Amino acid sequence: MEISSLTPAAMQYQAQNARSPQIKLGEQVSNSKPENPELRKQFDTFVGESFYGQMLSSMHKTVGKPAYFHGGRAEEVFQGQFDQILSTKLTEASASQFTGPMFELFSLSRS
Repeated sequence: MEISSLTPAAMQYQAQNARSPQIKLGEQVSNSKPENPELRKQFDTFVGESFYGQMLSSMHKTVGKPAYFHGGRAEEVFQGQFDQILSTKLTEASASQFTGPMFELFSLSRS
């Protein structure tokens, strides 16, 4: 008896795809609905801002506060606002490059 290392969601996904023809990421699905550009834009925005926001937050946690020239609570507030703007700009510039495969899986689950 082998214990599976897959999560229940992964096992369900695998079971659903075992019945359907294999579709590799990056392939165009000819029989699917045409891509909704507004949905893709919102998907890219959500995933990109979540990813870059978490990345920037983690990066700030690795660096300690300097002994001098620290702005206190005001600096922390403005740093948070700056991180939000920076994650938005990073998302606009590059989120569609790494969200493509995720969006394809998301689209397959909706059809």
